[in-house]
Amino acid sequence: MLQGHGAVPAAVQRIDELIMATCHSALPVTPDAQLLVDIDLSILGALPQRFAEYEAQIRQEYAFVPEDIFREKRGEILRAFLDRPVIYSTPHFQAALEARARDNLRLAIAGTSG
Repeated sequence: MLQGHGAVPAAVQRIDELIMATCHSALPVTPDAQLLVDIDLSILGALPQRFAEYEAQIRQEYAFVPEDIFREKRGEILRAFLDRPVIYSTPHFQAALEARARDNLRLAIAGTSG
């Protein structure tokens, strides 16, 4: 779409790289990707009530998935974030949200195994 509107190939490629960074299949490397991913993951470090609301919204979004499968797969996703040496790549997000994100993830993982 960007190419069709005259964007230069280098810009199209860079935007694609940033979007793909939010797939969370690898840790972001460049400063702009790190910031974008930290913003994307900021919900993990939300206040507990908001994080619980987010988890309920995720379950609603995947309501078509049987409960046992959802719990298993959601638990895997959350554990993958918790298993990282750090969840956030930038000093600001590490200081502001890392500890709470880890608490939220532990609580949510416990809920997927019950």
